[in-house]
Amino acid sequence: MPRNTSINSVLIIGSGPIVIGQACEFDYSGSQAALSLKEEGIRVSIINSNPATIMTDNIVADNVYLLPLTCESIEQILEEQQIDAVLPTMGGQTALNLCIEASNRGIWDKYNVKVIGVDVAAIEKTENREEFRQLMIDIGVGIANSKIANSFLEGKEAAQLIGFPLVIRPSYTLAGTGGGFVHKKEDFDAALNRGLHASPTHEVLVEQAVLGWKEFELELLRDSNDNVIIICTIENFDPMGIHTGDSITVAPGMTLSDKCYQDMRNQAILMMRSIGTFAGGCNVQFSVNPENEEIIAIEINPRVSRSSALASKATGYPIAKIAAKLAIGYNLDELQNQITKTTSAYFEPTLDYVIVKIPRFNFDKFKGANKELGLQMKAVGEVMAIGRTFIEALQKAAQSLETGRAGLGADGRQSRDLEEIMYSLEHPSADRLFHVKDAFELGVPLESIRKVTHIDKWFLVQIQELVQLETELRRYQLNNIPRDFFLTLKQKGYSDVQISWLLGNVTEDQVYDRRKELGINRVYKMVDTCAAEFPAQTPYYYSTFEDENESVVSDRKKIVVLGSGPNRIGQGIEFDYSCVHGLSAAKECGYEAIMINCNPETVSTDFNMADKLYFEPVFWEHVREIIELEKPEGVIVQLGGQTALKMAKQLEDLGVKIIGTSFANMDLAEDRGSFSDLLKELDIPYPKYGVATNAEEAIRVANEVGYPVLVRPSYVLGGQGMSIVINDEDLEKAVVKLLRSLPGNQILIDHFLDRAEEAESDSICDGEDVHIIGMMEHIEPAGIHSGDSSAVLPPFSLSESVQAHMEEYSKKLAKALNVRGLLNIQFAIKDEKVYVIEANPRASRTVPFIAKAYDVPYINIATKVMLGAKKLSDFNIVRKLEGYAIKEPVFSFSKFPEVDKQLGPEMKSTGEAIRFIKDLNDPHFRELYSQKSMFLNAQ
Repeated sequence: MPRNTSINSVLIIGSGPIVIGQACEFDYSGSQAALSLKEEGIRVSIINSNPATIMTDNIVADNVYLLPLTCESIEQILEEQQIDAVLPTMGGQTALNLCIEASNRGIWDKYNVKVIGVDVAAIEKTENREEFRQLMIDIGVGIANSKIANSFLEGKEAAQLIGFPLVIRPSYTLAGTGGGFVHKKEDFDAALNRGLHASPTHEVLVEQAVLGWKEFELELLRDSNDNVIIICTIENFDPMGIHTGDSITVAPGMTLSDKCYQDMRNQAILMMRSIGTFAGGCNVQFSVNPENEEIIAIEINPRVSRSSALASKATGYPIAKIAAKLAIGYNLDELQNQITKTTSAYFEPTLDYVIVKIPRFNFDKFKGANKELGLQMKAVGEVMAIGRTFIEALQKAAQSLETGRAGLGADGRQSRDLEEIMYSLEHPSADRLFHVKDAFELGVPLESIRKVTHIDKWFLVQIQELVQLETELRRYQLNNIPRDFFLTLKQKGYSDVQISWLLGNVTEDQVYDRRKELGINRVYKMVDTCAAEFPAQTPYYYSTFEDENESVVSDRKKIVVLGSGPNRIGQGIEFDYSCVHGLSAAKECGYEAIMINCNPETVSTDFNMADKLYFEPVFWEHVREIIELEKPEGVIVQLGGQTALKMAKQLEDLGVKIIGTSFANMDLAEDRGSFSDLLKELDIPYPKYGVATNAEEAIRVANEVGYPVLVRPSYVLGGQGMSIVINDEDLEKAVVKLLRSLPGNQILIDHFLDRAEEAESDSICDGEDVHIIGMMEHIEPAGIHSGDSSAVLPPFSLSESVQAHMEEYSKKLAKALNVRGLLNIQFAIKDEKVYVIEANPRASRTVPFIAKAYDVPYINIATKVMLGAKKLSDFNIVRKLEGYAIKEPVFSFSKFPEVDKQLGPEMKSTGEAIRFIKDLNDPHFRELYSQKSMFLNAQ
């Protein structure tokens, strides 16, 4: 059936600010859906309050509404635009809940707007635990023994009927919020109360706990002819009991029998057909008894999910793009496979490789947090790796995490504490995967590990084999490792760093040189959706160690953009936004734009964003070999946050050109001590400071500069390790703690400017001219990390003199650092005197906010300046902001109710929202400003 020609204008609802459980996978899905609809000549409007996303960029939609996600905002849009249909399936639970609320208020009927991609009744059936349970019984799909409860008394009766252990699942919540396991009767009352309060309908499902069972997810698509295809089957490495967002996952399923898979398939299709007649995407979760392969349904989500982004990147099948076209009437067989360009979209992907996803946690930001994993999601991001085998992909994923690991162990960071290891295996946390390997190294039997973790034996055997390989490797020296054995190590995912550590007394470079002598080279394979049955037209690659290289190097001029790796606090979606604009600008300047990144949630890893995508760890060995293959004109590191910046020195040492600001000048700004010396030379005020390498030196410096002092390490992002201390005793503790986690790092001791205001500027410099793209005044005072502060653009209470000094110092520093591209500077203002706190010659988290507020593509401009293709004078920059824009941080403290929520110099927010106000009499602004006054007076 051709598309529904009555739909000419569609509203897509976004997911709002990034929070734990709802991250940038919806930015990816929403952006892909919007571009897919625009291909059909449909006018697309988007509502989303997140300024850091590509989804809210005018390159994606015809009309972008940066408004709070409320029914009032929806009505405002419907008054202004002639909207024919709303697509609520691309914005996670937030969008679905808003769609339901608007439906209940009669808004869609009032404006004659059709809901597409799902029907509201389907949402009700899947989110209401009792309706879902009854539906599964009606269609003959197995479910766990359970009972619904709308009151404390009903919950107690359900527990008595079912028995312990139990699961409590609140209705209509995101990422397991309010849910959890209850193992014993004494803990039940508190858990039940928590679940009832978390549910907006005061409803929970009290369910039999199938702990230790295996967990699987299926991603489905269905069209209006009721054709259904399975896009991807994902198996959880971790058994039931850990939220899927916190689980290591693998595709395709590794331990499924064919019979069990076919049964699961049939049940998933039956479930999707039973919840309504909508056309679009769906995610179904199952649990499987490892003893007899009994299958029970856990839940079904009639929308794109966190796993949809993963499945799209894993298979190359653009789920959101196709789902959007199905929502406007197309059938699967009428659409083209986006990878092969010859087959139809009614074609189930086939994988001739394995993908592994590992979640990324940030427990270091939540001091005192309960790190044990359960039904409530706690991960802040994830990485995905592709390999020919499970173990190769697993090691590559471990290298991608940005936690200092060189793979799965064999890097000097192993634990040798058996008691700690066994506790970790029984009480899973972020390190359990590594502790499984550590347990094998200490001789713990496989069966003992299986019994305590319930991880499938097949996975454990794969990890155990690594220990055997390492034992064999230690028999050799670098110059006498047999070539076949060396090749086996690389095919098992071992990095050169791991091999050098295992051998001892050799460097990573020596291992690299030796394997090159032996002709052991990394080759690149194409992700093609069809196991090479049909030729692929899309250059999307992963690496392995075989003979044939499928990545054909062109003779065009090339630019490599280094991505930012997994999302974490301090380095989020704003850097992906920057990378996407960097790719676009490089292509506009005539370069072949090459992307390297390992984050499956992002737009930058969409196969059609770059001319060539390498889905690889942003890890030195992988980056180096891609560069040696492609031989680019240079590498852009300014856009990928600290992840990319950390590689600048290695790139420089390799003779690779850094596009934009040089490594030496970036390093000068990063080195807190050297930077303060530069400020002194430029006669720019700065807080008194000193540098220390141990606690004794730190105490001496602190007494010289005067308490209170800000203690911070060099070369960090997101305020990692920063603290404010007021005496020698606290300082000694802070320094010892820092040097334990960051050995060898310099410690900077700054006099802390008590009761100072904070502000920041972002600039672009082309080597001659400096353009201040925005100056922002913070609501919170100095001492609160800028990422956790509300920022107002332009400043609302800073005097003309202060703003003039901010501009003067910005221009001075841009020229002194010989900046080519972006520069972010943070200021403290006290008694009308402006002090510079720090400068970062790279993309910052505030540039997307400024770009959206002023409606100017600043990253695109900055990239063209970096490339030397344009001067600032070539651009006619016109700002469109009327009134003020406010950037407001959003936190996920609900996931960690036990932690200290007080804000300080170390960043804790997971996302941000933007709000526009016409003047300073706005009630929301007055409330924020009263907080500022309170902060300044109370400090």
